[in-house]
Amino acid sequence: MLRKIRIAVSLFIGILLTLYIIDFAGLMPAWFDNLAKIQFLPALLSVNIVVLISLILITVVFGRVYCSSICPLGLYQDVFTRLSRMVKKKKRFRFRNALTVMRWSFVALAFVAFVSGLNVLVGLLDPYSVYTRFAVHILKPAYLAGNNLAALIFTEFNNHTFYKVSIYLLSISALITAILFSAFVGYLAWVNGRIYCNSICPVGTVLGFFSRFSLFKIRINESACNSCGACGRTCKASCIDTKNHKVDASRCINCFDCLEVCSSSAINFSYSFHLPVKSRKKVVNSSRRRFMMAVGVTGFAASHLLAQKVPFAGSTSVVRKTPLTPPGSQGVDHLLQKCTSCHLCVSKCPSNIIKPAFLEYGVGGMLQPTLNFDNGFCNYDCTICSDVCPTGALLPLTKDAKHTNQMGIVQFVMDDCIVFTEGTSCGACSEHCPTQAVHMVDYKNNLTIPETDTSICVGCGGCEFICPATPRKAIFVEGIERHKTIKLKKEEVKEVKVDDFGF
Repeated sequence: MLRKIRIAVSLFIGILLTLYIIDFAGLMPAWFDNLAKIQFLPALLSVNIVVLISLILITVVFGRVYCSSICPLGLYQDVFTRLSRMVKKKKRFRFRNALTVMRWSFVALAFVAFVSGLNVLVGLLDPYSVYTRFAVHILKPAYLAGNNLAALIFTEFNNHTFYKVSIYLLSISALITAILFSAFVGYLAWVNGRIYCNSICPVGTVLGFFSRFSLFKIRINESACNSCGACGRTCKASCIDTKNHKVDASRCINCFDCLEVCSSSAINFSYSFHLPVKSRKKVVNSSRRRFMMAVGVTGFAASHLLAQKVPFAGSTSVVRKTPLTPPGSQGVDHLLQKCTSCHLCVSKCPSNIIKPAFLEYGVGGMLQPTLNFDNGFCNYDCTICSDVCPTGALLPLTKDAKHTNQMGIVQFVMDDCIVFTEGTSCGACSEHCPTQAVHMVDYKNNLTIPETDTSICVGCGGCEFICPATPRKAIFVEGIERHKTIKLKKEEVKEVKVDDFGF
């Protein structure tokens, strides 16, 4: 019964979270974003005390329920483990000693990387972010392709239930990362079950520490056990020592598979509080200590070297000195401190302008979100990205706050403007500026040319997106290190509709 409950909860959370991530039509209820906010590392970075205490209390009482039922990467691994058993019906697991040094080395590495600003490494180790990138860059394009195929078929029968949507390659580096890490985790699960959770995942190691003291644990009744070894062979965490009738609670993920296969009912999930027994003599392994120190020192040194910024050209036609960070990020520093590159904001952006960074923020900020106006602009009233962010990297904005949030400043290059180069009228940038930071002034031969006022520019990118100049945009938005709040007069604000852009 416990196993069935665990599977039901895991499927419920995993499927709903996946549907929420890949949903492009806004069909999923807004409260689904809470499924992202109850993940461990996002809750830690956003200082969500209620969620953190709840997860730790659940672990102290029931063990690693988070790893078995709440973490979406856990469900992902279980799928591969189940498929491997279907292919190889006689597949058996066996007890393995805990790789304690390796486990805590990854925790130390993640901590050093976070402190040193090498957030790309933190994001690569976070299980929630690993899964979300898989969903955004692999599952969602497949889902959109399926939608477009359905639209094509239904349209033939004059049924417009489905409509065609554009599919963009958001980032080559992000796609490659998603493929490599999802394949790596899937391979480990196929071969060795939950070895990723118990040897690499920092979240699993930290929660495993608390689960050692859990009130309810998987226990073996030695007097009833017939030593058949079935529980150990089915344990995908490889934590059941059948010879000594012991279960490593720090690695047990509470999948309850062992309860189903025990023919003598000698294994159960029961209450019994005992502090871990420590031996009187503790042998210190100096080689392990040196290894831990080496990991810390290497990570600290590498992070300082890799976190240096590298010049980057944002698109083929615009070169920015400072990258544009999404609304609510407050600027580059705050974003890099909080973001785990889960790409939920990338997936949910209705304008498809939030893209995973390559080297805009330096190597330490790879995969973190940045704005690119090649395919759209930031809607003046849209606050979706800041609403869905689970880590606090993008703080929630009201519509009024969004209207006065300056995330970039407009730059005009007269030499590239078609009014100057071709002697023809344009004014598209001014027509699509919601604050009139771009407005037209008299030029010559009854023509007008853009003039800018950076003090009232919000950096929405409407002017850059609509500018027809080629091969270089005559007007673009330059990023700023820290967002500002601007003051607007009512007469300076005008409504810019999406239809004005020809959509």
